[in-house]
Amino acid sequence: MSNPEAGGTGSEAVPTSPVRRLRRAERREQILDAATRAFARAGYAATGLDDIAAEAELTRAMLYRHFDSKADLYRAVLDRACVRLAEATGTDDFDERALPALVRAAAADPDGFRLLFRYAAREPDFRELIDSMTSASREVARRNLARKIPAGPWLDWAANLIPTLTLEAVIAWLDAGQPDPDQAAQRIDQAVHGVMAAAQP
Repeated sequence: MSNPEAGGTGSEAVPTSPVRRLRRAERREQILDAATRAFARAGYAATGLDDIAAEAELTRAMLYRHFDSKADLYRAVLDRACVRLAEATGTDDFDERALPALVRAAAADPDGFRLLFRYAAREPDFRELIDSMTSASREVARRNLARKIPAGPWLDWAANLIPTLTLEAVIAWLDAGQPDPDQAAQRIDQAVHGVMAAAQP
């Protein structure tokens, strides 16, 4: 019997290495997509490999061809979500494009966004990833806010609050069904500017 993952029987043309890698890469993406949906429904602890295999319409053995364990798969899901978010929003400065880009990224991958900022933050084994992202966001916020808010405790307050407020606002927007997508970033920006105004002397 031919094995579609291996390229078929000996009577068929043997695929070149790039085709084989592409096929494997596509299968990996299929698994990551299914795992993202499954983990986003129930979280890491409550989701088993059988749940992910069923979501992907694959066998459990097929999952193990690509990932060593559930933890390995979860880490790959989180890493992919991080990369997608960084590609969509950048990592250096907050300007007028930052919030619209964040909202678009969340809308494009809502399950991945929720996994990063709702579920992974509660998972002790994966918390360090979110902590490092949070720390980086606060540093960027501080650098940008320091242009408008004098150094001191209220700058600290705003730099800590604004990244959290922004992420929670985006998650709440996703949970509300993504209303008024063209205005969502503007509404969230109003809340951010409210914090900035409150931090002014």
